[in-house]
Amino acid sequence: MNRPIQDWRTQRVWLVGASSGIGEAFAQALLAAGAKVVLSARRESELRRVAGAHALAAVVAFDAAAEAEWPAAHAKAEAAFGGLDLVVFLAARYEPQRAWELDAAAATRSFELNVLSVYRGLTLVLPAMLANGCGGVALVASVSGYTGLPKASVYGATKAALINLAETLYFDLAPRGLAIYLVNPGFVATPMTRANDFSMPELMTPQAAAQAMLAGMAAGRFEIRFPRRFTSMLWWLSRLPYSWRFPLLHKVTGL
Repeated sequence: MNRPIQDWRTQRVWLVGASSGIGEAFAQALLAAGAKVVLSARRESELRRVAGAHALAAVVAFDAAAEAEWPAAHAKAEAAFGGLDLVVFLAARYEPQRAWELDAAAATRSFELNVLSVYRGLTLVLPAMLANGCGGVALVASVSGYTGLPKASVYGATKAALINLAETLYFDLAPRGLAIYLVNPGFVATPMTRANDFSMPELMTPQAAAQAMLAGMAAGRFEIRFPRRFTSMLWWLSRLPYSWRFPLLHKVTGL
């Protein structure tokens, strides 16, 4: 559904959320493949650790949840390698909450980073891509956006928003030459998932997740989901009638 990326050495990539977890692993995989990579997150020291002495890495530290910081960050990212071919939105906040634990302030923080920051970034990066008739954006959502799940009353809603947004972006932008990638990970061993107190089926390493992303983009896929067995099972489950789906989810999760 997208034009395959055959040579990463031709790609200038901006990773928003590159200081840890999947973002860090994806940055390392891209650099190893020869891409020029702009690393962004709040913690400059962590970004410099990820970049190391790599000549193909540039660091632009900023808070993606802060609307006022986006224009300057975008200008620096554009200037680092003379333009951007791919922008990957990875920054996210994860605060597990059951329905009786809902907190409006926590929900606001999550939507600011997980959803609104993506819109702010898109408004800045899309004009140049549309003018050139090429380029791509990747939204890292989650299979928790497929269906309502325990402890995901806020996180799942933000990821469902990204799934819907990615589908709409593809509808609007693919005919105009842009590549749109929707990345839906299952469970990945990152600082975000470390606090989970429940079983995480087919838990992946960040490095395996990064390789799955590279392979999906190299193949030109729209949706890149991993691990395949668990995420495919959840996708099919989300297509069942509610009268079947909810009892199955209660049974599988034990919640």
